[in-house]
Amino acid sequence: MLTGKQKRHLRALAHHLNPIFQVGKGGTNDHLVRHIEEAIEVRELIKISVLTNCSDDPREIGAEIAEKSGCELVQVIGKTIVLYKESKDHKEIVLPRK
Repeated sequence: MLTGKQKRHLRALAHHLNPIFQVGKGGTNDHLVRHIEEAIEVRELIKISVLTNCSDDPREIGAEIAEKSGCELVQVIGKTIVLYKESKDHKEIVLPRK
């Protein structure tokens, strides 16, 4: 579980990132979750955008993806989701202490 200080740090790092995945009208599926797991292992911090044709709530989508992929939900702002997971092999992000 991330502390408020750690989430603030990750939000600042994610500000300049571009979304690398999009959730459309089909919603989430196992294929998307598998790709997110692979990408987050390499990058540690990713953004996902929810398209306007998706009728689901972005907060629910973010929580669902985070749960299925084992990530931490850092932020949902508008239709953008920010996820974090510490990498086993490509660790670059150092979180502030609790």
